[in-house]
Amino acid sequence: MAAYSLDELEYWNDKIEKLVWDAGLDCYEQHFEICSYEDMLCYEAYVGMPSHYPHWSFGKAYERQKTFYKYNLVGLPYEMVINSDPCIAYLMRDNTLLIHILTMAHVYGHNDFFKNNRLFKRDTRANLEMEMFKAHANRVREYIQDPSIGPDKVERILDAAHGLKFQTCRHGERKKISEEEEGTVPERLKDDLLAFLAEKGKLAEWERDLIHIVREETMYFIPQLETKIMNEGWASYWHYQILNQLELPQGLHLEFLQRHHLVIRPHQGQINPYFLGFKMFEYLDQQPGGREKIMAIRSEDRDQSFIRRYLNQELCEKLHLFSYSVQGDDIVVTEVANEEGWKTVRDNLANAVGLGSIPIIRPVGVEDGTLLLEHVCDHRELELNYAQETVKYIVDLWGGKVNLRVKIDHNPKIISCSEGKIVNIHD
Repeated sequence: MAAYSLDELEYWNDKIEKLVWDAGLDCYEQHFEICSYEDMLCYEAYVGMPSHYPHWSFGKAYERQKTFYKYNLVGLPYEMVINSDPCIAYLMRDNTLLIHILTMAHVYGHNDFFKNNRLFKRDTRANLEMEMFKAHANRVREYIQDPSIGPDKVERILDAAHGLKFQTCRHGERKKISEEEEGTVPERLKDDLLAFLAEKGKLAEWERDLIHIVREETMYFIPQLETKIMNEGWASYWHYQILNQLELPQGLHLEFLQRHHLVIRPHQGQINPYFLGFKMFEYLDQQPGGREKIMAIRSEDRDQSFIRRYLNQELCEKLHLFSYSVQGDDIVVTEVANEEGWKTVRDNLANAVGLGSIPIIRPVGVEDGTLLLEHVCDHRELELNYAQETVKYIVDLWGGKVNLRVKIDHNPKIISCSEGKIVNIHD
């Protein structure tokens, strides 16, 4: 049994909500749902959504997290929050009262970020997203149950679309897919391989619809991927500010300090987005005009611009940041955050956040039925195993031969794949 009542949660939520408004945060109406750890595992597997179309990858994610949780290899998230209007968040029943208080304050930070950051305002429709996911789930189930289609054919298209889901427009408005002819690769599709394949590939209408579904849902998640450090840092910063004003009883306050430091502690060998985002917003709020400044930053920036503009030498040194490379079995430090190296450390980090670590593959033409693609090179070469698997997925959706132009060891090469899934690399 939980050592708290719903009345207590409502009491603390009312106090938190007042502090949220007093701080000038601007949120959607907030709903909380108490759930079991089994429910939380399901929501986590469905990336927070209460409804999603069936696919083996979600079941795999559920079983993996369940096993890790069972053997205490990972903990479950304190909260799961959805970018929707009203904003919905899940609280795990087995957590302590203090964790719920901290989580509710954290959720209001996310809520404010969802409502005000320009990427979410431009690329998502918070009042319609829940219905979109439900409609998609219903359509996919109808295709699975259709005797002329069935689960195997649906799975084949979804597998390919999932493998290519980030090969879509990343930094622009949602581009409407139409049937207008504008050449072999229309201008509106040059940076949107998934939309190009949906429109130009040899596909049945239900197959095109599945690609549209994956693409639409990816567009919903891209702002979250592009603002992970900012979003978690903003929520962590505000839960810290709010709980320090709540006048918690001593026992709860001590647990709050412990839990907060667990959330924002540095991670060995990787960046903890909670830690970096929290430290940057904390530092910026302490500068002249800080509160007004951080409000503007949360509205206008994404992780890449946030890091490039505001991760200065003082912060880099204070946070002990460095760059490294893997050379064989060894990890070699290449730059440290000193006077000479901090800009390289900053730029390397900015290039790796969000979708920066995912290569861009662009359609450039069609010759005798062969789709011609290019890797947009940014001095980082493709990992060949992934590149070869990617072209196989493209063949599935194109319905014919594919040639991908890449650079290997700085030399131009072509990765070719036909419908037989035989991959060749040649000059």
